[in-house]
Amino acid sequence: MTNTALSIRGLQKSYGDVRAVANLDLAVATGECFGLLGPNGAGKTTTIEICEGLLEPDSGDVEVLGMRWRTEERTLREQLGIQLQETQLSEKLTVAETVRLFRSFYPKGRTVEEVIGLVQLEEKSAARVGTLSGGQKQRLAIACAIVGDPRLLFLDEPTTGLDPQSRRQLWDLIEQFRSEGRTVMLTTHYMDEAEKLCDRVAIVDHGNVIALDTPRALIASIGAEHVVGFTLNPGARIDEAELRGVDGVNAVRRDHDTFELESTELRRTVPALLALLERHALPLAELHTHSATLEDVFVSLTGRHLRDA
Repeated sequence: MTNTALSIRGLQKSYGDVRAVANLDLAVATGECFGLLGPNGAGKTTTIEICEGLLEPDSGDVEVLGMRWRTEERTLREQLGIQLQETQLSEKLTVAETVRLFRSFYPKGRTVEEVIGLVQLEEKSAARVGTLSGGQKQRLAIACAIVGDPRLLFLDEPTTGLDPQSRRQLWDLIEQFRSEGRTVMLTTHYMDEAEKLCDRVAIVDHGNVIALDTPRALIASIGAEHVVGFTLNPGARIDEAELRGVDGVNAVRRDHDTFELESTELRRTVPALLALLERHALPLAELHTHSATLEDVFVSLTGRHLRDA
């Protein structure tokens, strides 16, 4: 890949007998928002912390903005923005004082006022960090990450625990940053977030990349546009082989008492399913449908939902 902002080759990292990252290869192009997706424990945070220069890999090579940590650490620190999964800021400082402190770490960058405006914390500029809500603290962490005007921004689970409005505000900020031609490396286990923000995504499980492409292409790869989920009343049973024969269905998954059918055509699958259940006198406890998502890609590849992984 030409014009590469981040190149990872043969990356490995273990903690005792646990292999967090297993021979991982990735390349992130300049100007794209790249998502590293997967469940907790998949190796996302370990990978990103190695790229940020916070951890040493056991083996492999990492090149960031054409540089390596062992030879050009100072220059890299000046060109990166980093938002950790958990950011601990001094609760006695005000918002403005906190951003001003981080601005002092860089030889050049944005003004304190500009950055506070970008994260929509103007009204909290004089408020102490300890008085901020969780969403406001996350936005402040983003402000500290971008105040140095970085070329590459690392965001590790930036919206975990945020309310929907705060998540949307952070999404807007990330999209604005990327629209300026800068690069974003994002880890998340929220599939809707990845679909909204990322140009390409790598799905990681047990330290390995198990799929990599655009969100649209990954969703298309499972060969189904829709998912039909249903639950039968307790004690009811149905043969999965019969479900596979339902019109439009190309895959069937079961999670305890809930079934999920991958469907190429919803208008054919739902009536055929209802007819099948009626023939067997099986009453429905629940029926729902949704368009296929990256979550369905993960389930198709691993047999597990992200929430259970």
